[in-house]
Order: sequence, then structure tokens, then C-alpha cells
Amino acid sequence: MRIVATGLLVVMAALYIAARSFEPVHPAIGFVRAFAEAAMVGGLADWFAVTALFRHPLGLPIPHTAIIPRNKDRIGDTLAAFLRDNFLTPAVIARRMARLDVAGAAGRLLAAPAAGDDRLRRGASRLLADSIDALGDERLGGMIKTALTQRIGQLKLAPLLGQSLSAAMKDGRHQPVMDAFIRWAARTLEANSALIHQMVHEKSGSLMRWTGLDETLATKIIEGLDNLLQEAADDPAHSLRVKVEEGLMTLAFDLQHDPDMQARVDRIRDEMIANPAMQRWLDGLWQAAREGLLKAARDPQAVLAGKLGDITRQIGETLRDDPALKHVVNRFARRIAAGTAARYGHGIVTLVSETVRGWDAQTITDRLENAVGRDLQYIRINGTLVGGLVGVALHTVDGLLL
Repeated sequence: MRIVATGLLVVMAALYIAARSFEPVHPAIGFVRAFAEAAMVGGLADWFAVTALFRHPLGLPIPHTAIIPRNKDRIGDTLAAFLRDNFLTPAVIARRMARLDVAGAAGRLLAAPAAGDDRLRRGASRLLADSIDALGDERLGGMIKTALTQRIGQLKLAPLLGQSLSAAMKDGRHQPVMDAFIRWAARTLEANSALIHQMVHEKSGSLMRWTGLDETLATKIIEGLDNLLQEAADDPAHSLRVKVEEGLMTLAFDLQHDPDMQARVDRIRDEMIANPAMQRWLDGLWQAAREGLLKAARDPQAVLAGKLGDITRQIGETLRDDPALKHVVNRFARRIAAGTAARYGHGIVTLVSETVRGWDAQTITDRLENAVGRDLQYIRINGTLVGGLVGVALHTVDGLLL
């Protein structure tokens, strides 16, 4: 368009010269001359204005030209302030989010995935699969395994275990575990009664074996232990249970407050992390997750056709049809968006401002000129034509007054 605008200006100059030469031939040629003359003035004025935005016209350091290169820092600050005031404030985000039904849209997509934009789904699936493949099994797996190992290594297990054990005992959730342990001990005792008889027989003297007292003693030991376990199983307040609970409470307290106990748990944690079996388990976990991700990414419809699809559709229908849940989810989405704007909005604004400041003058000039240059050339064309029409109007008025 720059060639067209410049060519039109040249045509107007040639037309002016021709009309000026032949103006005495006929009075009407005066209108042509007036049109061409005013068109040249309008075209040159708009050329100067457009050029002055980006550079010095003809390279001359005329004041108030090369406006964009000279003010690029101020432009960056103004753009950043515009983003901050109109897009990245919590109030603006909350107001805009109030008009969006995030829960309803998510519910409709989950409830009827086939009715959604299949191209978008296929594109996202291909992008996910290609990204996983591009990163490579060893590279991505190593990154994830390293991150998991570091997170586990930083985890303070002892206080967490102590708090969990204390809370479980406070709510009585340890009782089923204790019942199961007592039943297991009773079954183990019954299954190993012959072994106990043999051990007592081997440890007994010849007199006890000759009189059969070893068998009697072994039987009494087994019966006593079995009775103890049966009583503990039937009586929640049994002394054996009380002793076990006291030990568990002591363990829970030590896990939370005893540095030595916490250090022992940390050593066990570190030994588990360093154990090759743990590393193989993490590798297997990653392989299973990777295969599942690739399968889901390459064939999302197949995944959604199974049990996962039923669960997904149920969640979507609930989101779509439950007004109370929609209200909660939409409010949560608004809070998340507003909180994100409050937390990171200043950083985004600063990034925009500093990025523009970091550009050299030629870079920002070229980028803006490429973005709006075509429209600016239309301004030159319009200025040329409008100037010509104004020239004709003035020539007409001048003729009428004379």
C-alpha cells in the first residue's frame, strides 16, 4: 500500500503540472488543477504525519518527529498501565468472571463430550502426546523421578505420622486395626500350635518328656495365649488393649516431639529413597503413568467410553444441573482468577513494561509499523483524495465570489 499511496501522490503531481500547462485552454481545467494541487498538499501533509510517527522525514531532525522511537519507554509504561487498570485488577477480573458460567460450560463439556469441539479435543490430544514423546522417556521420567525423590526427601514424615496416629486414636479408628491384629495373632497361634509343642518338647528335660509334662505345658501355653487373645478381642477395655493403646499414644507423642525419634524416621526415609527397589518402583510408577497418558492422549474417545467416561459424565451432569454446586464452583473460579490477578498482575505489568524498554528503537518501530502500516497508508490515500476534493470546493467558492 505504500507504493500505491506514493504512486497516487506522483500522479497528482503530474496531473498538476499538466493542468497548470493547459489551464488557459478551458476554464474547467482549473478545477483539475485545483484538485491536483490540493491533493498534493493533503498527500504530502499525511505523508509527513505518518512518517513522523516512526522516523525523521527525509532524515531531517525536525522537532516532534520520530515520535515512537523517542517515546518507546513511555509507550511501554502506558501499555502496562492500560493492562493493569483494565484487565489485571481483581475488581475487573471478578466483574468479568461474574458474567461467565464456568461451571456450566465445564459441565456441558463433560456431560456431552461428543457435542464439543472435536477438532479442539483432537488437537489438544495430539499436542499432549507429541509433547510426551518429544521430551523422551528417560528425560521426562528422570525429571519426574528426581522431583518426586526430592519432595519425598524434604517431607517430614515423623510429625505427619504422629499427628495421623493421634487423630486416628482420638476418633477410635485404630480399634478395627487392633481387632484385625488380634484375630491374625489367634489364627497364627492356632496354625503354629504344632511348632510350639515341638519347641517345648525340645527345651524340656528327659524327665518332663518321659512323664508327658512337656505336652501338657505346651497345651497350657497355647490355651492361655488363645484365651488372652479371645478376651482381648471381646473386651474393648481389656488390659492388653489398654497397654497397646498406651504404647501407641507414646509413639504418637514421640513422633511429633522427640528429635531422636524424628531423626530415626528420617534415616529410615532416606534409606528407603536410596534403596534400588524404591527407584525401580518409581520407574515402574512413571512407566505406568506415561503409558496411561499416551493412551488417553492418542484415543480420548476410548478412554471416555469406559468407567472413567461414566464418572466424567456424571460429574458433568451434576455441574450442569445443580445450581448450588454451580454457584460454589463459579465463585471459586472467580476467587482463583481474582487472586491470580492480585498475586501476579503486578509481575505481568512489570514484564510488559520491561520488555518494551528492552527493545531497541528500531525494533519497536518495525513491529508497530508492520502492525498498523497498511492502515496508515490508507490514511495517506484518503488524505490525498480528500485534499483534492477540498481543493475543488475552494476553487468553486473562489469562482463564485469573483
